Amino acid sequence: MMKKVIAAVVLITLLTVAIVQAMDKQTEKPETTSQTTANNEGLAIGAKAPDFELKTLTGETVKLSSLKGKKVMLNFWATWCPPCKAEMPEMEQFYKQAGDDIVILAVNIDPQLDVQGFVNENKITFPILLDADDKVNETYKILSIPTTYFIDSKGIIKNKFTGSMKLENMQDLTNKLK
Repeated sequence: MMKKVIAAVVLITLLTVAIVQAMDKQTEKPETTSQTTANNEGLAIGAKAPDFELKTLTGETVKLSSLKGKKVMLNFWATWCPPCKAEMPEMEQFYKQAGDDIVILAVNIDPQLDVQGFVNENKITFPILLDADDKVNETYKILSIPTTYFIDSKGIIKNKFTGSMKLENMQDLTNKLK
């Protein structure tokens, strides 16, 4: 008798789970292939870089579209991220060598933490932008950090690098920009 009751409970539970899952699948909207690719891989190489406007640590406003005519290295990072910390000294070195036609924009995705302390400790002099409401992070479909987009002087994404970059990577990828 007890075995029949347990079997009935298990059967009812399995049927309930199956029905709920079937109903959830019916209410989901199917995505197109291009949307799925964009969501999984970020923005496409060759696409126009979405414009944004963010404040720096010093309170200045930076708008991507105002940098047309310059090559842009757009880096997404966080203070707690070990690979981000590892690439910062080489980004600083690259910034000092880069000259006026290359702009480094480092978009911080955790501005609620002590970003200024991190900048001071690591002696960073390139612009740090604060993505306080995560809009730019979401627009650029950042799935892991650090992620860096290389944008040419016409505002087109020419390359993307995920992970900690070395100085040679920065030099090579910006040299390919026009």
